Order: sequence, then C-alpha cells, then structure tokens
Amino acid sequence: MYPTLECHVFTPHRVRSLIIFYEDRNFGGRSYECMSDCADFTSYLSRCNSCRVESGCFMVYDRPNYMGNQFFLRRGEYPDYSRMGMFESIRSCRMIPMHRGSFRMRIYERENFGGQMYELMDDCDNIMDRYRMSDCQSCHVMDGHWLMYEQPSYRGRMMYMRPGEYRSFREMGYSNMRFMSMRRIMEPC
Repeated sequence: MYPTLECHVFTPHRVRSLIIFYEDRNFGGRSYECMSDCADFTSYLSRCNSCRVESGCFMVYDRPNYMGNQFFLRRGEYPDYSRMGMFESIRSCRMIPMHRGSFRMRIYERENFGGQMYELMDDCDNIMDRYRMSDCQSCHVMDGHWLMYEQPSYRGRMMYMRPGEYRSFREMGYSNMRFMSMRRIMEPC
C-alpha cells in the first residue's frame, strides 16, 4: 500500500473542502489529499489520473501554476479523466470558496476594458444573443466566482474567474479562445 500525502489549510467557521488525487486511473496508486490550492503536484505525485472530491468545489488544470486547460469539479468521483472528455493528467488545482451574496461582473469587448461594456449579475448563455457582442477580451469580476465558456450554452473550454481585474485574456494565454457564455458558481462549495 502506498502512503497518503496530505496538505492542510484550516479556516475557522467554514466547512473544509477536500479533494483526493490518485496517480492511477480508478483511484489506484499513491494518493494526495488537498484542502487548498496546489500549484504543482509533481513533488507529491509523478502523475494524476483520477480523483475524488469529498467536499467543496475545485478547478483543476492540466499544467502547473493554474495554466492550460481547466475543468470544474464538484463533489463526486472522477475515475478516468480521459474517458470523461477531460485531459490526460492534472498538474494543479484551485479550491473555489463558497460565495454568499451578490454576483457582479463587467465584460468588455476589447482588451484593457475597451469597447462595449455590459454588467452581469446573473448567468448569460450567449453574449451575442443578449448583448450583440461578438467577443469578450477582458473583464472585471467585482463579486462572486464565475466560469466563462468559449461556446454559447456553457459548452467548450472554460476559464475560472475569481474577483479581480482581467485586462487581457490573450496575455493570460487564451489568445485562441472567445468567451461566449458565463455562469455563476453557485454550487455549495
């Protein structure tokens, strides 16, 4: 049996999130338990091919330092990423904190908050239909945590947005993506 490696961040007055990563598919091999962000698993696991979310919500990435393709995981079992249409292996993850309160985000047609601007307080399944906006290249998240998708109706590749200013999606490594729908993360994370 392989030893279990753990990382712990305790936050008072909040339910702890927990995700367990496994080297092999179907929860085999060594495991690594995590309750917070982890920028690079390579010091804990040589690879990561399955996971189990015990509590909370997480964003997982196929490259270190929260880069590359992203996938949103809620409580459940993920025995084989490649069969689920995800990616081959996870390299980093972010814990998504539970947000209570309002949601607010401004989206901009151009980089550096230029062009048309619209403020969202709820989900938008198609920015072209709702706002006649053909592209979104920057945004400012004021409240809540959001997922942005490259296709309408919350499909395609996604990007996790937490509160902050995002002046250029291109400079963040998303030059070949257009974001066409956005939704609030309202799961009990």
